[in-house]
Amino acid sequence: MKIDYFSKVRILDGGMGQLILSKGLKPKGSLWSGTALIDKKYHQMIIDSHLDFIKSGADVIVTNNFAGRRIRMIQNNVEELFDYANKKAGELALKAKEISKKNILIAGSLPAQNNTYELDQRDNKIIEKGFYDQAKLIKPFVDFFYLDVMCGSKECEIALNVTENFNLPVLIGLHIKKSGKLPSGESITEVVEKCKSNSLLGIILACVSPEIIENTVDEMKDLKIPFGYKANLWKEEEPVPVHKFALPSDAIGANPVETMGTRDDYTGKKFFKFSKDMINKGATILGGCCETFPSHINEIAKLKN
Repeated sequence: MKIDYFSKVRILDGGMGQLILSKGLKPKGSLWSGTALIDKKYHQMIIDSHLDFIKSGADVIVTNNFAGRRIRMIQNNVEELFDYANKKAGELALKAKEISKKNILIAGSLPAQNNTYELDQRDNKIIEKGFYDQAKLIKPFVDFFYLDVMCGSKECEIALNVTENFNLPVLIGLHIKKSGKLPSGESITEVVEKCKSNSLLGIILACVSPEIIENTVDEMKDLKIPFGYKANLWKEEEPVPVHKFALPSDAIGANPVETMGTRDDYTGKKFFKFSKDMINKGATILGGCCETFPSHINEIAKLKN
């Protein structure tokens, strides 16, 4: 793919995990959407969810291995399925693309390697191994890597060092708090300055509310690189890590929406208006995260024209 791919408006998919849960997935412990990878009976559900977003107009789908990071597998006593789950995420995304016969791209999810929404304070070598092991498994199936909900420059720099080994471009997704800063306390600008790379496709705000995006869009614009978002529609403006509401010991894990709520009033048309405003601010990378569904993507896909 061309490094300037996101120089014009492109549509990313929406919240895969929540869509699969809405289709009837029964998550085990804190595996959340990872359950659908290790249990074959849910594989078609993953394919169908990818297809729903493709049919809605997504130019890019993201592999469903956000919960396939090693620490989550260890916590839920299924570490032996780590390779299987991550490879399967790539296979199922590719299968959906083939069925669709659409010229879409596949982004390989490289999630923050410890707790979501919290800076990973562990040793760099441990974090590096986590990124490398996932990248190696999904690389054959993807067009670029997506650093999925990064919480500081530490994680981004380690991940970028890893992805250089695989010769694929990278889209960075940063998680931002109401303060306008990452969980690390850094500004978006500070992180981007530390994470410059010739393989960088752009920067997006990952799993944050539309309001936080609106409050930080001017800073993003000043970076002079393609930018955008994968917006969540949780009621909680600052989402909490999975371990706060779902335990590995749970036979059936909690659906995150039970803790964080959903904004039923945030329709596709409202998402369209928000996204149109963001395009007017210079955003070219538009998509959704948790609680954004094909109906939301279908509306913002109209903005490509």
